[in-house]
Amino acid sequence: MRVLGLDPGTATTGYGIVDGIDGRFHVVTYGVIRTQAQDPMPQRLQQIYQSVTDLITAYRPDTAGVEEVFFGRNITTAITVGQARGVLLLALANAGLPIGEYSPPKIKDSVTGYGKADKAQMQLMVRNLLGLEETPRPDDAADGLAVAITHYNYYRMASLYE
Repeated sequence: MRVLGLDPGTATTGYGIVDGIDGRFHVVTYGVIRTQAQDPMPQRLQQIYQSVTDLITAYRPDTAGVEEVFFGRNITTAITVGQARGVLLLALANAGLPIGEYSPPKIKDSVTGYGKADKAQMQLMVRNLLGLEETPRPDDAADGLAVAITHYNYYRMASLYE
């Protein structure tokens, strides 16, 4: 099963695509979608939408996972991340992909077994689970891969109960 994982953001959206077969993973690709802060928000969102649509067309994932918005102290950041997340969900829905949405603690638990894992623990486990020699950079790309791993795990578990 080919899984697209997305870590939303307006400046940087991380993505990772993995093939999961019987609980083992193979990295297909990963990276980030960057937008320029000086560009108007509608154009930034359009760029994110088009880039994700291009990824879907090029790699043809079977399903996709998206990280849920985490509300910290900065409400403005949460709103703009929410806008990016909405655009991602629209692109995935338009492509007809099944979508899973996961909170940061759920992603941490799925990848490390501990819902309060720190960034270093997450990166180490992503690297180990995917058999990579180095930690994916930037962090947003590693986060996209973590979302893909999480979605595969949940999707696979749900399919066992069908």
